[in-house]
Amino acid sequence: MLLPTGSTLPPLPYLVGLAAALLVVSAWLYRRNVALQTRTVLALAPWMVLGSALYVCYQIGAVPAALAPLFSSPTVYVSTAVLAGVVWALASRFEATDRWLAGAGVALSVLPIGVAIAVALEAGSFRPGWSLVGAVLAGLVALLIWYALGQFQPETTAILGPAGGVAVFAHVLDGISTTIGIDVLQFGEQTPLSAALIELGAALPTAPYLGTGWVFALVKIALGVAVVWFIADLVRDDPPLGNGLLLVITAVGLGPATHNLILFAVAGPAGV
Repeated sequence: MLLPTGSTLPPLPYLVGLAAALLVVSAWLYRRNVALQTRTVLALAPWMVLGSALYVCYQIGAVPAALAPLFSSPTVYVSTAVLAGVVWALASRFEATDRWLAGAGVALSVLPIGVAIAVALEAGSFRPGWSLVGAVLAGLVALLIWYALGQFQPETTAILGPAGGVAVFAHVLDGISTTIGIDVLQFGEQTPLSAALIELGAALPTAPYLGTGWVFALVKIALGVAVVWFIADLVRDDPPLGNGLLLVITAVGLGPATHNLILFAVAGPAGV
């Protein structure tokens, strides 16, 4: 009920190697005594984009066969976490750790996104229109929500800072991009729980007028905002735990959302 349709585990040698790498990197980070702060959550956001872009490359067949098992779902997110952990451990030797971590994530994200676009251009399927619409609309909605939250609960926005705004944006983007994919581009939903909400929208009498994805978008945005609001005190009182939860909350919104945008742009229907 939680994993998307098509989720697979890699062959055993890959699985064992990846598990060992994750343990080694985790121990390395522990020995480096790295601090997970709200600005670190921001620094790790580009790595969420990287994982999504790598998965899109896997979906369109743009990954070498020897590496493909590492970039299937959900393995790609573990692979990306291992790589991010290595860079984080190396960056911790510098004073501006979070800047190095964020910069590396941005730089590495460019490669798979560029590959996906190049493949789409060669195939004549690069149509970024709806992805741009979704990103702009989500940005505007997230800004309005974050501003309203700041007026209603200024302490929450002060504690979380920009990282909280990114977390809210991530879930708004996921909700809006999924709705565009379902109602405009006729993509299917892979995650069972999300599909159930979309089926609920299709069963309502509003479906002919509002489409079927609006229920998912509304629930996704409401839950995202509610959870971000709820954990603000935890971020203040117990930063390691609170920021860890903020990181997870951001990832489960930004990962699927950016995957949607990239996939829509490189594999959307003709004429879009």
